[in-house]
Amino acid sequence: MRKQLTPLWTVALYVTRQKLRRKKRYPLVLMLEPLFRCNLSCAGCGKIDYSTDILGRQLTPEQCFAAARECGAPVVCVAGGEPLLHPQIHETVNGLVAMRRCVYLCTNAILLEEWLDKGLVKPSRFLSFAIHLDGLQEEHDAAVGCAGTHAKAVRAIRKAVSMGFCVTTNTTFFDDAEPERYRRFFDEVMALGVSGMMISPGYSYQKAAQGHFLTRRRSTELFRKLLDQPRRTWHFNHSPLFIAFLKGCIDFECTPWGNATYNVFGWQRPCHLLQDGYVKTFKELIEETDWDRYGRRSGNEQCQNCLAHCGYEASSMEYTFGSFGGLVRTAWSALTGRGPGSIEKPLFVPANRPTMRKAAL
Repeated sequence: MRKQLTPLWTVALYVTRQKLRRKKRYPLVLMLEPLFRCNLSCAGCGKIDYSTDILGRQLTPEQCFAAARECGAPVVCVAGGEPLLHPQIHETVNGLVAMRRCVYLCTNAILLEEWLDKGLVKPSRFLSFAIHLDGLQEEHDAAVGCAGTHAKAVRAIRKAVSMGFCVTTNTTFFDDAEPERYRRFFDEVMALGVSGMMISPGYSYQKAAQGHFLTRRRSTELFRKLLDQPRRTWHFNHSPLFIAFLKGCIDFECTPWGNATYNVFGWQRPCHLLQDGYVKTFKELIEETDWDRYGRRSGNEQCQNCLAHCGYEASSMEYTFGSFGGLVRTAWSALTGRGPGSIEKPLFVPANRPTMRKAAL
């Protein structure tokens, strides 16, 4: 198993600098979508429902580099669509690594074995493959609508690990998830030699097929069962406080600006999951978006059931490295496996909102 500590230290130093500069809103992650085209038709994704004209569009490496410089986020998630369908994706990845960004190349891994054989990228402490794996074989193949994809992903993970690459998995949970089967899934994933697992409840955003997403209450119930008494062998690629948040032991407000999204349309408002328009520049996104319209306490109906890591991981990281108290609570949670609050009385941490509106919980 190859550990990747670079993103943690990079984010810690970055947050510290932003605090010293007294910046109110800043991104931790750039969600970069160089294309929407994909080779799967997953039920939880609506990207491929765009018209053929839009599916034919793709960002150039130069556009991706410009977005990374403009945004300044220390972490870049290269997603889509399926990024390995992009003929210049290796140029984009290599360029971002050269910029010393912590790059997560998100892929369903169908093409990964063949792609690795071409030698287009080399192992780096700034590069990790984030493999989409939504459970054991039965669950994963059903989620992506294609038999055999789980086996291909597992082979690709083994190959990437054997070549010295850092590998993580990315798993989305839906309302039919059985905790015991996913605990077994965690065991099997860690046995593959991955450096960590990313987990998130499915969110019913506008472009996705509806009907199988988790409510907020159901999400919390699921993750309490799933993460109760975790095995020592499990490693999650998340802040300990984000894990505590999923279990309902701490209550963060969303920081949608923490995971800025750039794709073929431009900078997406307000986050990776909601589409309330696009702007041409990152400055417009930060300065001209009415952020008080978003987050659970805003009263926005679209935000009430969301616990996705694209909104709340940034909240947990900002709290962890933004204050001494946050750092102590994170360390305590990491050592004990418990959150700083309780299920009955979670600790609430508001987002960094200078003019946050009051709204009923």
